[in-house]
Amino acid sequence: MIIKRLLDIGFNNFLVPFVETEEEAVRAVASTRYPPAGIRGVSVSHRSNMYGTLPDYNSTINDNITVLVQIETQQAVDNIDAIAAVDGVDGIFVGPGDLSAALGYLGQPAHPEVLKVIKHIFERAKAAGKPSGILAPVEADARRYLEWGATFVAVGSDVGMFRNASQALCDKFKR
Repeated sequence: MIIKRLLDIGFNNFLVPFVETEEEAVRAVASTRYPPAGIRGVSVSHRSNMYGTLPDYNSTINDNITVLVQIETQQAVDNIDAIAAVDGVDGIFVGPGDLSAALGYLGQPAHPEVLKVIKHIFERAKAAGKPSGILAPVEADARRYLEWGATFVAVGSDVGMFRNASQALCDKFKR
């Protein structure tokens, strides 16, 4: 399983895509926890525990892993309360591109019907006491999501910033 490999090399924060049910959220959390709280495999000497040199690692790491689940489908929206209620789900993240496509509005994450669903997700996350976030490279969208109660908003991406800087450099030399 990829999560085990990522844990072993030192990742502590996970954004798990395409979580649609309470059961999938439970499995996502369990994948990041040592028994009896989960199903994570035990290794005594990996990068995450400084190759076996962290004395309290096994007893403290379960409390130091972050699991965000990504809501990207109508089924996930229908199950948002159950997903958000899962112990160990630390937050809810909206995937606006996939969500808009799943709702029948491919390439239209700002469609009014999609926005209504996004607002609903933020409201349900807040009701569950969980932070919520979203990707919003357009400033007006980011500000709207924050007004609606999003706790965190990704306002850019490494690929987007690289593309924009490369395009700006290229534009300087076009004739």
